[in-house]
Amino acid sequence: MKLKLISQAIAGIVLGVAALSPVSAAQERATDSAAVKIRPDVTFTLRTDIADGKLVFIGENGAIKGKVNPQLNVAEGAVVQINLINGDGAQHDISVPDFAAQSNKLNDKGASTAIVFRANKKGEFQYICSIPGHVAAGMVGKIVVGGGAAAKAAPKAADVSRNPSEVGTPVGKRGPQTLNVNLETTEVLGQLSDGTTYKFWTFNNKVPGPFIRVRVGDTVNVNMTNAKDSKMIHSVDFHAVTGPGGGAAVTQAAPGQSKGFTFKAINPGIYVYHCATPMVAQHISNGMYGLILVEPEGGLPKVDKEFYVMQGELYTVQKHGTPGEHEFSLDKLLDEKAEHMTFNGTHDALTSTHRMEVKVGETVRVFFGVGGPNATSSFHIIGEVFDRVYNQGDLTSPPLKDIQTTTVAPGGATMVEFKAEVPGRLILVDHALSRLEKGLAGFMHVTGPENHEVFKANSPIDPKSGH
Repeated sequence: MKLKLISQAIAGIVLGVAALSPVSAAQERATDSAAVKIRPDVTFTLRTDIADGKLVFIGENGAIKGKVNPQLNVAEGAVVQINLINGDGAQHDISVPDFAAQSNKLNDKGASTAIVFRANKKGEFQYICSIPGHVAAGMVGKIVVGGGAAAKAAPKAADVSRNPSEVGTPVGKRGPQTLNVNLETTEVLGQLSDGTTYKFWTFNNKVPGPFIRVRVGDTVNVNMTNAKDSKMIHSVDFHAVTGPGGGAAVTQAAPGQSKGFTFKAINPGIYVYHCATPMVAQHISNGMYGLILVEPEGGLPKVDKEFYVMQGELYTVQKHGTPGEHEFSLDKLLDEKAEHMTFNGTHDALTSTHRMEVKVGETVRVFFGVGGPNATSSFHIIGEVFDRVYNQGDLTSPPLKDIQTTTVAPGGATMVEFKAEVPGRLILVDHALSRLEKGLAGFMHVTGPENHEVFKANSPIDPKSGH
């Protein structure tokens, strides 16, 4: 039900918050692209209810959970989203008059909505239900902007996110070789987002595991060790392997054990690998997935920049946005109701932890895979068109051309290429866009001169001057 808020909030978050706040369009254009928010800086969820004979707002999660008309503390300049759920069946809305933020009216129990605005002035302000008589009945709370704002939580755990620039060395025109791939399976308390941690299961301490790059015809020795301090048995299944379980049948390793196998890379393409120890879906969800690229004879055509991106899901008892350590939920996994969606392991991996940067005129290649274990991705980059898409990781058929969004199944992969034509910030998303609300976003920064033949921002006509 909370996802109904997307219809109102997503336009403001993706394209900027000018339409949902008192910041003018001219002011927005005067700022750089970093001012455009793919997600709000802070989100609060309130539920309407009746307490002690009064109509009230109740905090739904985080530090305000269970509090009546809770005080909302935000930093000056922050983009704020307030979700409202109708909890009592009476007609309600939510409004912050000082920031010209006003929601639609909710009539039925369980209905929800949201407002998004920029808190661009310091002080204390009210949020209210604007239905006549409801303020007097008790539906009024305080927003403190500035001095009373809560500081961002400092990291409490390891950074498990994979740097998307770690793509290995292209094979070029070399002949077949014998290569060694060394994997260690580990269980690591990692930072999921600011103030939130999770016990990830990984290959080589990162999510996704290392990008493995070989050539068709190579002989590959896979050496897998399960760390001594692990609690679980782990293994590895390569979709590129022709053999029992993709290698999983011979790599079931208890803590402290090492297992291995040798395979011949006989099919070019981009393939997922993952842990295949029961229950397999839990091991994958916890972070045990990666990509192996089997380049064709002669290698791939040269490009200027390559990046490695994988999408995953986490199923936790705690709701998305709740601070503290999150724990795995079997019920949510079996119901396929993920609380978190990630690129490269964490919410911040591709928005702030690692920076993908290219220059105008450069050619870009993205190796994209879905660890899953359940959700199909509709991979899209806002602000670009894929010149070439190597559908389902097929490197031997002619690529699809001029593609806006490409479908990638769980346990599947693709390769996309494009030329960066204009400067700005491109946004990586799954075009099932409600997943933005669960943390799924990435940035690619394009620097360089403007190219007005391709894109030009036109200022509105001044009615007084006529231009």
